[in-house]
Amino acid sequence: MVGRIVGLVSCLMCAVPFLIISLYDRNSSEPIHFWSGDTSLKKKVKNIRDYNREMSELYKKCAIMFLVAGIGFIVYPAIGIILVCLNSTLGIYIMYRIYKKILHTYS
Repeated sequence: MVGRIVGLVSCLMCAVPFLIISLYDRNSSEPIHFWSGDTSLKKKVKNIRDYNREMSELYKKCAIMFLVAGIGFIVYPAIGIILVCLNSTLGIYIMYRIYKKILHTYS
């Protein structure tokens, strides 16, 4: 049971920062960065409000996926492990592709 709780807490520790970025940077005057801290986004993004709205939704979906993985740990640890592995590999790739699409749309 301790392993399940550790898995859940680990997933929550991954989900909370994504959720915080999603909620607090949604109405920011600065563009939401994609993990790299790209400082040139202010020059690239033309419509910051709509860009941040879409990036906020992307980060919220990522947070939800880590929450689902945490719930998977509680239900059956193997499910949680598989979901964390998928989130950390394929999920990051998909998130990056969506980010590039959003950036292209608002550049």
